[in-house]
Amino acid sequence: MIRLLLMAVGYLFGCIQFAYIAGKLTKHIDIREHGSGNSGTSNAIRVLGFSTGALVFIGDFLKALAACFVGFALAKWLAPNSYDIFELRLSLGMYAGLGAVLGHNFPVFLKFKGGKGIASSLGVMAAIDLRIFLIAAGVLVIVILCTRFISLASIIILALFPVLTFVFRHGPEIGVIALFLAGMALVRHRENIERLMSGTESKLTFKKPDAS
Repeated sequence: MIRLLLMAVGYLFGCIQFAYIAGKLTKHIDIREHGSGNSGTSNAIRVLGFSTGALVFIGDFLKALAACFVGFALAKWLAPNSYDIFELRLSLGMYAGLGAVLGHNFPVFLKFKGGKGIASSLGVMAAIDLRIFLIAAGVLVIVILCTRFISLASIIILALFPVLTFVFRHGPEIGVIALFLAGMALVRHRENIERLMSGTESKLTFKKPDAS
C-alpha cells in the first residue's frame, strides 16, 4: 500500500506537462497537435525552439526529482522503522519517481497523451544515485553531439539504467523498476526505432520552430 501511495503522489507530479504549458503560454497552441504530437522535450525543441525546449527539459527533470524526494520524506513518515535501511528508502522513493514518469507519459488531465519520459527518468536517476545520472547525462550528450538523434540517445541511456543499478550494487527492487522504465521507453520510442532503422529519423537542428 505504501508503494502504491507513493506512485500515486509521484503520478500527480508527473501530470504537470511543461511542454503543454509552454505551448499555451508562448504560441497559444496545443503542442500535441504539432510536430511529432508528443508533449516532451524533443517536440518542444522542434515546435517551440531550443531555448523553450531546454526549459521544458528542466521542468520535466525537476518534477521527477521532486517526486522522489517527496517519496523519501513520505517513506520516513509512513515507515519510520524501515527508514534507516538506506536501500529500502531509495526503493520507496523510486516508486514515486516511477509514478512521475507514468504521469508524464499518461497524464489524466490531458486524456493520457503525454511525453516519453526521458527527462523525468533522468530526474529519477539523479535522485537515486548521482553517479548513474552523471554517466547517463554524459552518454546522452555524447550521442546527441555525435549523431544528433535525440531518440537514439534517449533509448541508450534508458537501456543503461538497469545495468548501472546492477553495477553500483543497488537492490533487485530498484533494478526491476529501472528495467520497467527502460522497457517503457523502448515501447514509447517504437516509431523512432523504426525510423532509425529506415534512415528517416529526424535529427536535432537549430532551425526556427515549425509552429508560428
